[in-house]
Parts: sequence; structure tokens; C-alpha cells
Amino acid sequence: MPLGPRPSDIPRLRLAVKVYKVSSVITGTMLLLLGVVTTIRWGWGYDVYLGGPRTFFLAAPHSPGGTDLTTIILIAHGWFYVLYVGLDFILWRLARFSFPRFLFIAAGGVIPLLSFFLERRVPRQIEAIIQQTEAERAARDAAAGTPATPASPGSTVETSA
Repeated sequence: MPLGPRPSDIPRLRLAVKVYKVSSVITGTMLLLLGVVTTIRWGWGYDVYLGGPRTFFLAAPHSPGGTDLTTIILIAHGWFYVLYVGLDFILWRLARFSFPRFLFIAAGGVIPLLSFFLERRVPRQIEAIIQQTEAERAARDAAAGTPATPASPGSTVETSA
């Protein structure tokens, strides 16, 4: 059984989940684009260029001028995958997942369409874990006779007269 997040890590975990969702969509989209340009490059022997001298978008076997879109997609996917794995590590550390789960989530950036599936599944699982952790903490605090959400030090409670 996983240990679950520490109560102090829950706000950071929620923020990490939001950024992870965006990162997984970007990484998945870049991976699909990478699949398209790789198929064009290795299947037909063409590279994809943007903004050539005679056209806006061109697939050509040699450099006709313009920006090599194939290389840009390769580099962009690589950097977005680094961000994706970094966020996966943060989720793994804060949610205290098992290492195989970390590897499975990391595979979402290299297996086409898996990141879109994980973008929906992982946040739901983490939110369920957060809800369970908060419920256990509230039950433990209720059993101990302490308030579930204690006031922060230095705060004052106003009462109306």
C-alpha cells in the first residue's frame, strides 16, 4: 500500500497536478507531431520545411531554404519530455507513489497517445488520494479532540457582538 502524501505537501501536489496536466497534453501533441515528421523523414525520405522561398510549407528531400520544422519538432519534444519527466518525479515524490508507477507515467512521453490517457487518469487518482488523506486526518483530529483545521499562529478570531 502506498504511503500517501503528507498533509503539508497537499497544496504543492495540487499545483504540480495542474502543471502536469498541461505538460502531458503538450508532450503528447509533440509526440504525435514527431511521429508524423519521422514517418515523412524515414518513409519518404523528406524533411519538413516551413517558410521556403516558393511556399509556406514544404516536404523536400534536400534543404530548399526556410526553417527545418523536423528538427524543431525533435528538439521541442525533447525539452517538453524533460519537463514532463520532471513533473512526473515531483508527483512521484509528493504523492509517494511506487517506483514502477513513476516509470509507467514517464512512459507516457514516449508511447503515442499514452500521455493523453494518463492526463485524465493520474490527476483523478491523485485527487482521490488527497481526499482520502484529508478524511483520515480529519478523523484522526476528531478522535483526538482537536479541530480539523486549526487556526494559524498569530491569527485572531473575530466574533460579532
